Amino acid sequence: MKKNFKFYIIIWILLLAAFNVIAFVSVGWAGQEKYTASFWIGYAFISAAFVVNLICSAVAFRAADLRKMFYNISLIKISYTGLILSFIFGGLCMLISPLPYFVGIILCAIILVFNIIAIVKASAAADVISKVDDKVKAQTFFIKSLAVDAETLMAKAKSDEAKAACKKVYEAIRYSDPMSNEQLRAVELQIADKFSELEGAVAGESENLKAVAEELVILIDNRSRKCKLLK
Repeated sequence: MKKNFKFYIIIWILLLAAFNVIAFVSVGWAGQEKYTASFWIGYAFISAAFVVNLICSAVAFRAADLRKMFYNISLIKISYTGLILSFIFGGLCMLISPLPYFVGIILCAIILVFNIIAIVKASAAADVISKVDDKVKAQTFFIKSLAVDAETLMAKAKSDEAKAACKKVYEAIRYSDPMSNEQLRAVELQIADKFSELEGAVAGESENLKAVAEELVILIDNRSRKCKLLK
């Protein structure tokens, strides 16, 4: 992420430098003063939009992983939109130097306020979505992790009978409701204990392997029924 942000910084600096070159090297309208209040208002507005864009991009690229950065892409898009609008309206203020200063201030302030509001809303939405996603991951970890362990156990089983028993357990886990909550904690602890017992039975090729697998399937089905009651 940091490496990508470094490339972004380079592009940002080049664009800012190009803007300043155009702003100060270009000549004004013939017979009219260039550096009026309107010019400086437009210049300040565009410069502020550059800063806002940089802050939004820094927040987006600061994300810990690609998933969270994806949620923050809207920040970059909105800040880019604000930057483009600032070029249009701020550029008009710079070009039309005789424009009354209060017109430029009002026009630029309206665009800037709407842009900031849009950025705040996008940031809040990204934060909410990220927290919900993290919560769902935590609530589905038990079953998803158990499914991985069951698939591994099925591969470790040596006899056909053991493989068949482990497959039943894996299928029961695979099609079980993945969402967990506090009300399911007791039965999930039972499932975890029984699964550990099944692992021992598979490793030792125990004769009661099939019975343990059936008990485990019953516990998983019981959990699934309780999941339905909680919805």
